[in-house]
Amino acid sequence: MNAVEKIREQTDVIVAGEDRLKIVDAWALVTRLIGRMPVDQSEAKRVIDDKDAAGLDALVTKLENPEAAPPPAAGPAQEFTLHELNDAMRAFRKRMKAARLADESTLAGHYTTAGRSSKIDAIEPPTEFPRAIWKQLAREGKL
Repeated sequence: MNAVEKIREQTDVIVAGEDRLKIVDAWALVTRLIGRMPVDQSEAKRVIDDKDAAGLDALVTKLENPEAAPPPAAGPAQEFTLHELNDAMRAFRKRMKAARLADESTLAGHYTTAGRSSKIDAIEPPTEFPRAIWKQLAREGKL
């Protein structure tokens, strides 16, 4: 269950209004979760402060059915050479390999290694390359 589904479930409890204790718990949970959602935070604060069940229902409906997102700002597209992309991928693979090796070679209280394979499957990309190069590699499906 994702966060939006959890908020919808709690909103249904609030709107039904059957058990006051469940309603109090539902408002507490919705208060924590709604702060992490991409909604107008001033509107969310008003709804939560006023305990406005109808407003909360409208806010969650807007979360479940978002309008079409505006197109990204048309900034200058930065193109990277094949050499720069390959260097970035090489650095990424080296970091990934080093992280996995470090994870696999940890000592587990004995004189030998743990003997298990690493469960690391993602790392943060190296910072010596700009963020735009990582986004381009992700668009190309290489990351």
